[in-house]
Amino acid sequence: MRRNIAIRLSYLGTAYHGWQIQKSEITVQETVKTALEKILKEPVVLTGCGRTDAGVHAEMYCADFKTNSAIPCDRLPFALNALLPGDIVATDACEVPQDFNSILSCRKKEYTYRILNSSFRNPFLKDRAYFYPSPLDITRLKKAVEKFVGTHDFAAVRSVGSNVKSTVRTVYYFDVEKNGDIISLRVCANGFLYNMARAMVGTVIYASIGKLEPEDISKILESGDRCLAGPTVPPHGLYLTKIWYDGAVGNMFK
Repeated sequence: MRRNIAIRLSYLGTAYHGWQIQKSEITVQETVKTALEKILKEPVVLTGCGRTDAGVHAEMYCADFKTNSAIPCDRLPFALNALLPGDIVATDACEVPQDFNSILSCRKKEYTYRILNSSFRNPFLKDRAYFYPSPLDITRLKKAVEKFVGTHDFAAVRSVGSNVKSTVRTVYYFDVEKNGDIISLRVCANGFLYNMARAMVGTVIYASIGKLEPEDISKILESGDRCLAGPTVPPHGLYLTKIWYDGAVGNMFK
């Protein structure tokens, strides 16, 4: 029986048109798949744990594939890294049950959005954080993010672009942390709709600067009206920072 292998990846998304293979754009999935096929000398169907958009980064990412190759799992990351560009790195691999699927087996995910809230740009954070020069009120930000926690219909912070059976999701936490000029907004949920994380951040920024009240967010969610929420912030501030699995794969992502 072909082995099912899960690999742990990290990548900077700046040079890529997202994770998912595109007809005419360079993507992370295509880049990793091409490297794997050279190593394994067979076609590979590579499944990722989510479809990150163009410019979005991943500190933690899981992908799986089936193979006839007997290459040891502990050697696979070294073989991959010899072929991958410097902005994609494989750091671990393990054999998983046949029914494991990176996206369907993922119990929850955490995204972190980083904002450079400063009067001046930082050239070292170009494409790594969203430069927002107007002062943000941290107290209002913290009040606003609380309104997203819990089980809600998140249609009001979803961009059209994917068909889903339900727009109801559970947000387990949404935290705000300020370290110098960097504001990090960390949100964990059992699943994210298309552009949901970025639209939530845009909405709490609007609450921070007074374009809406933190208390309005509950009504916005109830309305399901995307026009009432804040804008979708740029992708380059977004990072997939944590993912949760059971079993051996869970150990890879602790």
